[in-house]
Amino acid sequence: MKYSYIIIDDNQESVLKTKAVADCFSELVFVASVNNYEEGVNLILDQNPQLVFLEIDPVDTASNLSLALINELHRYLKVIPKIIITTRKKDLAFEAIKYEVTDYLIKPLVKIDLVKLILKLNKLKAENVVDLEESVIQDDKPIFIAQPESINQGQSLTLCIKSYGDHRYIAAKDICYLRADNNSTDIYLNNGEMITAFKTLKHFEGVLSYPFIRIHNSYIVNRSYISRIHSGNSVCYIKNSPVKLPFSKSYKKNIDLIISEFANGNYLEI
Repeated sequence: MKYSYIIIDDNQESVLKTKAVADCFSELVFVASVNNYEEGVNLILDQNPQLVFLEIDPVDTASNLSLALINELHRYLKVIPKIIITTRKKDLAFEAIKYEVTDYLIKPLVKIDLVKLILKLNKLKAENVVDLEESVIQDDKPIFIAQPESINQGQSLTLCIKSYGDHRYIAAKDICYLRADNNSTDIYLNNGEMITAFKTLKHFEGVLSYPFIRIHNSYIVNRSYISRIHSGNSVCYIKNSPVKLPFSKSYKKNIDLIISEFANGNYLEI
């Protein structure tokens, strides 16, 4: 497997040292290097590399290199490259984890660092293929979202959407539905507002319990906001809005469970 990469580092000597180690691996294909934030963003948007070796604690503060570069990429790209932090100290490792970077390497890089990185990348790619194959094999067996043991059912859940120092708090009961947008998720609230979180829909499927139900590869709906289900057109309608969400054949059993639950309540069919 081949991986194209760029290096963003304010120190040209560090750039050359990183490239020298990477040159030992035929899997890594060098594209270019730059020394500051603005040129780094532009290079990524122009070349669309698979990997970015990024310095986030520059000696030259005028380069403006930091984790903020990752946020900037999310403004333009649906899928951002794998970010590998290369820096001199471990101090920012915890902060980097919040940005879901692929790896955090201490400079100067050594050969074993990139051996481990390539093995990790190959494993991730292989797992993605397996996940895709399993989703096809199990397409007619969707799993109803379970209640995570860590969440207190007696409490109203609050979500905190964090973005580079900004903490946005959302009551889960105010969420109508969630829509996948590659590596991010758009969260639609009952007041008409939409908020983007840089987590996958699969992540939310794992942490949100009933009444949140997966009905499509791209949608999780809050059952409390469903006003109508049209099986013929494979859509469900959201209360007090013109929104119609599609549901797929693979999640039809979840739709049947919703219909059954409505019927088991204080219910009159006419």
